[in-house]
Amino acid sequence: MLKVTGSAMRGPVSLLFPTPVFAASSDGDSQPSAPSLLRDELSLYTAPPPSQKPRNVQPEAGQLEQSVATLREFTEPYTGWCKDTYSKVKPKVQSVVQCWSDSYAYLKDPPKDFFPRAGVICFTGVLGLFLARGSRIKRLMYPAGLMTVSTSLYYPEKAAAVAKATGDSVYDRAVQTYAALEKMVKAPSKSARDSETKP
Repeated sequence: MLKVTGSAMRGPVSLLFPTPVFAASSDGDSQPSAPSLLRDELSLYTAPPPSQKPRNVQPEAGQLEQSVATLREFTEPYTGWCKDTYSKVKPKVQSVVQCWSDSYAYLKDPPKDFFPRAGVICFTGVLGLFLARGSRIKRLMYPAGLMTVSTSLYYPEKAAAVAKATGDSVYDRAVQTYAALEKMVKAPSKSARDSETKP
């Protein structure tokens, strides 16, 4: 039996170049006169023949992996729908959160006369509910009307701006409704005239 006792070159350089290796007998006597062997000739460093290609065998999927894969396949259409819904709902939720945060910041440091004015406005709403007995329409109209009047007394500039915007939108709707009604009225009369002139 032969042992490797040393080499002429050691370190990283020996990896680049063929290195002679001296063999010794099993009794421990080195034999420098013995023929030297190259590193590639030793059985320890032999490469597998080219016909044998290493195979990467994938382990079989376990029960947990199979159930997760089945769950993913089942929920895939729903996750796409949820993403679309989330992208549509997200701006609305962010606007609501921003409104609440602004309201909280406003109520945390309110103006001087805010709470007395808010109390009077709420009292007029309760008074409207008390006065509107017997009819559901009155229960809607009286509190809303009294609260609007009391709010406009305390905040006249904002009330004027809201009234102007509301008046403009009502006027635009009225013009659109009038135009639509005019088209509906003129269309049958033209068809009737055409049918009378043809014979």
